[in-house]
Amino acid sequence: MLEDIIERKSNFDLTSKSAFSREDEVFTSRSYAALLAKNIIPYSHRKIADNYVIIKRVFKFQAVMPRITNSERALLAKYDFNTLEYTTVKQMYEELALLQKWAVSGDENLKKDADMLLDIRTKELKFIVANSYANISNEIYKGYVALENYFQEISKYTE
Repeated sequence: MLEDIIERKSNFDLTSKSAFSREDEVFTSRSYAALLAKNIIPYSHRKIADNYVIIKRVFKFQAVMPRITNSERALLAKYDFNTLEYTTVKQMYEELALLQKWAVSGDENLKKDADMLLDIRTKELKFIVANSYANISNEIYKGYVALENYFQEISKYTE
């Protein structure tokens, strides 16, 4: 029992078993990001990802970015999303899948909100990166890593 817990804790580094994998295979969240990236990616997602990747390469986020506003926090709460600092990898990938669906839906308000939510997530990610991840004290909440991986996967400016 204790060995199981220790093994799971050591394998926490954003890896998890897939329902389709054999015992010796590991399905990483990076693989999950690739699967998400292979879905129909809305143009707005690619544009935001490209902007994020370019700015990160050029400026490295050395200036401190602003936190999200109360109205942005209210929009997150409207759709029952936590702030990025309190989002797990699984939650982030579920959110990204939802945002992809909403961005191509027929409802214009939902499309607009989906784009705004991704903008908010990008702003939160920039803040976390600019502060050298100092605000994240818990190992469980690694949603920001999942979001950054998603941007890397869908951007045309990755190496």
